[in-house]
This record gives sequence, structure tokens and C-alpha cells, in this order.
Amino acid sequence: MLHRNEALFLRHMMMQKLAREDRMRMAGLAGQQFDPISHPDEPGGMQMTETRVYIGLNDAETREQLYETETYLDILKEVCRNCQIAFSVDVEEGGYFHEDGEYVQETSLVLVLIDAEREKVKQVAQELRTRFHQESVLVTEDRIGGCYLYEDTKG
Repeated sequence: MLHRNEALFLRHMMMQKLAREDRMRMAGLAGQQFDPISHPDEPGGMQMTETRVYIGLNDAETREQLYETETYLDILKEVCRNCQIAFSVDVEEGGYFHEDGEYVQETSLVLVLIDAEREKVKQVAQELRTRFHQESVLVTEDRIGGCYLYEDTKG
């Protein structure tokens, strides 16, 4: 039986695998070949840290979502703006087994941060945990390679 954080971690690993596959499919974007896991010494390549914060929307006590998802998104955006941190966010559906064995379906927000300072990540995660009335949030961190693609204006 998986507990909530284990289910979130497994979902994170699955999403990482799908993201890697998507990056590979995009390798021919705009006629440019690039290695999505670029080495920092390669032209345009860089190493980055991708941090994800998984925040469930079900209330810790009632195990039900109390507000519309858009309300939670507005709070997340406000917290990130106040903490001056750049972000992306995904809305995901999932389920987990609570410690008492009850299966719970839940919408989660997945906050994606690139090269964010750890102290700011902790600050944002704690603020969201409190504001969303959660027992815990899951924070994951991966080293990723990447490069920016720009329109080729030559020729």
C-alpha cells in the first residue's frame, strides 16, 4: 500500500520519464539538432537544477478540496510573486492511500522551479503547505541539462 508521499514520488518519476521522452522527440525542433542533456562545455549547453514542489489540494483534515483549483492557483502565483521566484505550474490528478488505508483521489499543483535558491524553495514550499492546509508537501530536485533555442536570424 502506497502512502501519499510515495505516490507523489512515483508520479514524479513517471513524469520525469515522460518529459525526457518528450525532449527526445523535440530534438528536431526548427531543423536544429540538439542534445537535450547538453554538457555545460558544449555550445549552448548548461547544467541546471530543476526543483518540483508537489502540493495536494485536499484539506489535511477533511480530505476534500475546499475551493476551486483556480483559487489555489491564484494563491500559488501570489506566493511566488511575493517571494520573487520564477516558476511554472502544472495541475495533476492522482490518488494515494492514506495512512488509515482509505484511497483518496486528489488534484495536486506541481510547482516547477529552475535554478532556484534552496532557501527560497523552502520558504515557498512552507508557505504553500500552510496556506493550503497540508500535512506535508513533497520537494524533489534533479540535475538537468539543457539549452536555449533562439530563432536563427542569419541567412
